[in-house]
Amino acid sequence: MAFLDVVAWVQVWDGRMLAVRSRGRDLLYLPGGKREPGEDDWSALSREVREELALELDRASFQELGVIWAPAHDQPDFAHVRMACFTASYQGAMTPAGEVDEYAYVGRDDRHLLAPASQAALDLADKHGLLSS
Repeated sequence: MAFLDVVAWVQVWDGRMLAVRSRGRDLLYLPGGKREPGEDDWSALSREVREELALELDRASFQELGVIWAPAHDQPDFAHVRMACFTASYQGAMTPAGEVDEYAYVGRDDRHLLAPASQAALDLADKHGLLSS
């Protein structure tokens, strides 16, 4: 079975990581998604964040944080997800848009609210010293 290959934005504010809930989903995910044909990581992630949160990412601050593998959640065609995680600063007022109904900043104690790949991203952010103690 193939894996789901996605890009994700890891945004941490005040020691907590941003997560979103898409319409009809039970758990929180990171902003991001699948690449469209011909898109590189930057193009895909900046498009997804614009569509989901009405924000413009800053190209100059775009950096890879790491790549994680995790069980796919709520994806019947895929057993696993490969999620390339990136950081970038942004401009604009954060607003749920498109398929996103809400956003929240989560910490270590909220990991039960996150899909497996987002839990792994929380651990990655923690490993990089981005979360509050």
